[in-house]
Amino acid sequence: MISTRRVLLAALTAAGTLASLTACGGGSGSSGSAGASSGTYIFWDPYPQLDASSPWGRLVAGCGTKAGVKVKRTAYDTTDLGNKALLAAQQGNAPDVMLVDNPVVSTLVEAGILTKTSDLGLDTKPIQKNIIGAGTIDGSAYGVPIGANTLALYYNKKVLSAAGVDPASVKDWDSLTAALKKVKASGKKGITFSAINTEEGSFQFLPWFWGAGGDLTRLNSAQGVAALSLWKQWVDEGYAPKDVLQNTQTTSWQEFATGSYAFGENGTWQLGNADKAGFDYGVLSLPARSGGSAPVPTGGEFATVPVQKDTARYDVSKKIVECLTSDANLLSTDTTLMYVAPTAAVQSQQVAKNPRLKPWVDAVAAARGRTSGGLGTKYPTISQPLWTAVQAALSGGKSPKAALDAAQASAQKN
Repeated sequence: MISTRRVLLAALTAAGTLASLTACGGGSGSSGSAGASSGTYIFWDPYPQLDASSPWGRLVAGCGTKAGVKVKRTAYDTTDLGNKALLAAQQGNAPDVMLVDNPVVSTLVEAGILTKTSDLGLDTKPIQKNIIGAGTIDGSAYGVPIGANTLALYYNKKVLSAAGVDPASVKDWDSLTAALKKVKASGKKGITFSAINTEEGSFQFLPWFWGAGGDLTRLNSAQGVAALSLWKQWVDEGYAPKDVLQNTQTTSWQEFATGSYAFGENGTWQLGNADKAGFDYGVLSLPARSGGSAPVPTGGEFATVPVQKDTARYDVSKKIVECLTSDANLLSTDTTLMYVAPTAAVQSQQVAKNPRLKPWVDAVAAARGRTSGGLGTKYPTISQPLWTAVQAALSGGKSPKAALDAAQASAQKN
């Protein structure tokens, strides 16, 4: 999940002002353009769980070798990486290449840190429009996505069968709620998800909000109220547990993995765990209110090139990004990370190798960036009031309408 804009900017404010950002650079510490085609290039990513011996670690090193340089890779968690990127740029030692969570791109662009892909000569034409859209600001892309993850509905085949529910019958909100009612009557549990008061809660609520036709600039519309009312109905009627208020996406998955739940809203990244769960499962696209697939939020990272004072370094940085995002390397990377590739050509190869990915490819096709549609850095100032409203409604503190009215008022102040 992303850190909020105010957290990122607060980190930068502690170091100084934004004024000198675009003049900063020289990530490797190499002086002058003479050394730009050799030496060491600095690479940051948000994968501290993947060490140098992992397929990803070897790929990054190999792309440096292919470009004729040594890559010094440092991995941070997502929030820490965003903070350090702002500070490093202010101090004049931004990395040469940086992999960042897609909602952070707009914040870094606003701070003047990232270069446009068009200025670098990077080709983004083959990339699915909604995926590249998460890193596009004012019509310009500022990075190349290495893949996307998103949300769908896992289901337990045994639980549904015992309740007399055909998963193919789940096509909209009414049919899903009817299935949950049957599951509860059979003695099992309905659905688990994350409604925690962080970005994870907003991330999980967005498919229902968008699936009702909601607009993030009007949180308290009738459509938004309908979505929050649906979740409240599920909690009130015992179809979803009250602990969704504290559930992260990890703890929500752990509940589903007990085998007691019919459905679990979760992400592509749980596929490996699903195969280890010990029961037969399937995957459905999250349904929109009146049928069809709901738009789901796009997750995943962008390979970006921070602004450098020595512009001669961009040529090698471009080669590293092109290597990381080539079709062959996207296929291996996205298989390792359990991401859906950002291009149709690689997606088809993924599905051929693993047919279980087909629902996820469909889900990503319907996905949209959280910061797209012109929201950019406004998104965090909308997301926080949204997750606060979800908490207030599900806990019984406010009605869905009152909670979203308060959220809209809060978002408009920011």
